[in-house]
Amino acid sequence: QLKYSSSPANMAKVIATCLKEERRILSSACMQEQVCLLTRKQIKSPFFFIFYMDNRVGLIRGSVQLMDQAVKYIEDMQEDFDFRYKTLQSRDSTDRNSDSMKQEVTRLQDMLNRLDFKRKEILSKMDVAVKEIEDLMTSQLSPELQDWKRRQQIAAIGGPLLTGLEQLQNWFTLTAQSLFQIKRQLDKLGELVIKVTYECDPIPLQKPHLEERVKYLLYHLIRSSFVVETQPCMPTHLQKPLIIKTGVQFTTKVRLLVKLPEVDYQLKVKTTFDKDLPPGRVSRQFFILTNNTKVMDIEDYSNGCLSVEFRHLQLKEKKYINGTKGNEGLLSVTEELHSLSFEACFTVQGLTIDLETCSLPLVVISNVSQLPGGWASVMWYNLLTEEPRNLAFFCNPPRATWSQLSEVLSWQFSTLAGQGLNREQLSMLGEKLLGQHLSCSEYHVSWSRFAKENIPGKPFSFWMWLDSILELIRKHLQPVWTADYIMGFVSKEMERNLLKDREPGTFLLRFSESHLGGITFTWVEHKDNGEVKFNSVEPYTKNRLSALPFVDIIRDYKVISDGVVPENPLKFLYPDIPKDEAFGRLYNSQRSKVHPYLLSTLIPISVRETASSAPASCQSPEPPMTLGDFQMFREHLCFDLDDMSPPYSE
Repeated sequence: QLKYSSSPANMAKVIATCLKEERRILSSACMQEQVCLLTRKQIKSPFFFIFYMDNRVGLIRGSVQLMDQAVKYIEDMQEDFDFRYKTLQSRDSTDRNSDSMKQEVTRLQDMLNRLDFKRKEILSKMDVAVKEIEDLMTSQLSPELQDWKRRQQIAAIGGPLLTGLEQLQNWFTLTAQSLFQIKRQLDKLGELVIKVTYECDPIPLQKPHLEERVKYLLYHLIRSSFVVETQPCMPTHLQKPLIIKTGVQFTTKVRLLVKLPEVDYQLKVKTTFDKDLPPGRVSRQFFILTNNTKVMDIEDYSNGCLSVEFRHLQLKEKKYINGTKGNEGLLSVTEELHSLSFEACFTVQGLTIDLETCSLPLVVISNVSQLPGGWASVMWYNLLTEEPRNLAFFCNPPRATWSQLSEVLSWQFSTLAGQGLNREQLSMLGEKLLGQHLSCSEYHVSWSRFAKENIPGKPFSFWMWLDSILELIRKHLQPVWTADYIMGFVSKEMERNLLKDREPGTFLLRFSESHLGGITFTWVEHKDNGEVKFNSVEPYTKNRLSALPFVDIIRDYKVISDGVVPENPLKFLYPDIPKDEAFGRLYNSQRSKVHPYLLSTLIPISVRETASSAPASCQSPEPPMTLGDFQMFREHLCFDLDDMSPPYSE
């Protein structure tokens, strides 16, 4: 009471500060208790993890903002001390031994002691805050960023949709703001020391070390926040990123997760292809043909982050004087991996930061026929490694378990064909690839077996066969595939087991095992003598399906035998769905009842082999016959067309 009797305003200020500090401590303790409880019980849940991170980052941000008030209080206290000290010095020397002088000296000593205590206190709080931020970056922000990058790899090969970047940006930005604020507080303490210092002053002793730690954390936080938001991709193949064709434009986008308004329109990003690549690593070398430097800009829709999108990058292969391309390596073109680097440099609040990041490994092709092999490489790499730039990956590629590989294969059908593979279809594929090892989901599949070695007895690999089916579905069969009408990968033996006890005319759809990108159907017949006969049509490929939709082929399909009226043998889709009930809504051909011209319609017709030694298969002309061709065919077989219902009748 005596201490503040002459200065009630200072006493009120001290009381107000103490009350604020008390409220902060109580609030912080309550929140920390909630966060600790959450950490123990629910931290594994994505929702609660976001709640936990929001609270932790918010607590740090709040404590750093409160330190601003503490620094301001120290500044006010120091100004009061400085004023009283200078006033005391200006007094007459003859008055120095007076009682009032002694009281003033005592008061100044008390003020200096309080000032020293407050300086030590604020430095201690800063040290705690810096340690908390360091732990946050090490234990949460860095792992969460790595997890996002891993999820980006998985999303690139058809996995779950990538989310979470906006949340990461919020955490990174708030953490950077806290560090920058601590840096400014330290700068302010440095200014205060210039005005008032004393023996064993804690600021000159502790401030340099704190400044170094803050700068180190800022440097690494901002560097790690420079990420490739959109991996390089050709606009013509958005569902197959990381494959670049020479001479074709591709796009990519980088983003800075820390919002820095101070560097708007100043941050130039430069792209470099295959930066610092060791000599002899690849047989081909490329350079960026178009402008490779752009300025980062603010995105309104992303809450003000800095980003830059390169939309018109293009690669060109380097030519050599002797006419050769380069060192011929042991790897194929689609196994050679490349990278696209991004660099920038800027200065903010006296801190110079070099930014650098790179894309995931790229495959560069010169012909579209190399696309399937390139996509196999992209899938294999991103499935099996989290390394961002292991360009020598295919020198010794690891094996994949069937459980890993089957999930990725299902993603391909989900992304490109609109529907993934069910358990039965995956089982059929696994049997085709692994044979007797199918029962073991952890059986390891080699890269060569998946994409390089031919299927026994076939001139193509497992992946080339499967990729051709994907393309066939995407271009010609998607409605039938998404309706679950294609059984898919059933073997001929299983096909017969499924059909043998079904009604005559029951058929199923499966992909050809002997043709790339072919689909066929097999139906069952029951002879009068009880014999069961199976008939398979020659596989339809993209060339034939370009002339007539597959559902119309099923509707109009006819079989011609000697002396027998052409008929459609397809009655029920396996197991027992009437054909028109299954495919009626998918039929594409719309015929008008009134038309000024005679209509020309494509009719799929097969000629049944009559020789007893011939296999039960039906050969279809390619493409299916027009009505004119069919007329000539009818005359050759000598049966009356009037006995046959027109395929285009209503």
